[in-house]
Amino acid sequence: MRLIVYEAAYRRVADQLAIHGDLLDLLVVGADGVIRHGDKVVSEDDAQPDAGWMSADGMGTRAMPVALLKSRNLTWVQSGAAGVDHPIWGQLIAKGAVLTTGHGQAISIAEFILGEVLGHFQRLAERRAEQAAHRWTRLPFREIAGTRWTIVGFGAIGQATAERARAFGAHITGVRRSGVAHALADRMGKLADAKAMVADADVVVLAAPLNSETANMADAAFFAGMKPGSVLVNVGRGGLVDEAALLAALDAGAPGFAVLDVFHAEPQPADGPFWDHPKVAMAPHASAFGSGQAARNDAIFVENLRRRLAGEPVLYEADARDLG
Repeated sequence: MRLIVYEAAYRRVADQLAIHGDLLDLLVVGADGVIRHGDKVVSEDDAQPDAGWMSADGMGTRAMPVALLKSRNLTWVQSGAAGVDHPIWGQLIAKGAVLTTGHGQAISIAEFILGEVLGHFQRLAERRAEQAAHRWTRLPFREIAGTRWTIVGFGAIGQATAERARAFGAHITGVRRSGVAHALADRMGKLADAKAMVADADVVVLAAPLNSETANMADAAFFAGMKPGSVLVNVGRGGLVDEAALLAALDAGAPGFAVLDVFHAEPQPADGPFWDHPKVAMAPHASAFGSGQAARNDAIFVENLRRRLAGEPVLYEADARDLG
């Protein structure tokens, strides 16, 4: 198998790749964007990989995606991302390649969600303000225990979030395309029923992929069905939310607060309405940047490589319905 990888990722997994010996013929893309085959520089046209590991390390360099698209031999691509709405993934699948995705960021994102919700419930910003002012103020806070969470998109991220929220004593409603029950959800609904399943939620988490079914699903009607004072968290894609409708809904009090990691425009313009909104906590599409996510995604790649070489089924094959 002729495999193309980014140099930073290669260095992390070199020992595990060496186990496969002559079964692998490596192409390495350096930080300078140059493809090397051993000591030889190889053009994007001549690389002709059979497989590629598109980890997060080299996103933004053109050499690997171009080499993959130009390859006549491509059979498999491992992505370091969970989402597959970017057009490149559909183009690679159209070439006949199997696309597998990464879910190493699920724990990172779940911890981000719990941290942000806890921070809001615990009134941390107010507490620090009282400390800075040297005021001995006892602020009552809201507990997660007994709250109801609706998690729209019950894949790896949704499940990791459910597991952690449940540990705090939350009731979990899951929403996913199939509607099939899951041990981490107290009840489960189908994606088509999402609007009806947020009515009793104290926290609504959007962790669904962006596709024709989910685009702008969180619209004015969706927000009209949410409880006053509830919290909306979006870690899926900005396109899941009608942003104008969200701003109007926040002003009306339902939801009462929003945690937003993703937006229609990224980066957000300096004069965007979310930066200074008193009911918004925003992050720059960074909820996945946990300390352990790279190692977990490396492990998924290494396992899928072993499976491909052994002719076994791979993990996390992309669903064509989620392609952009």
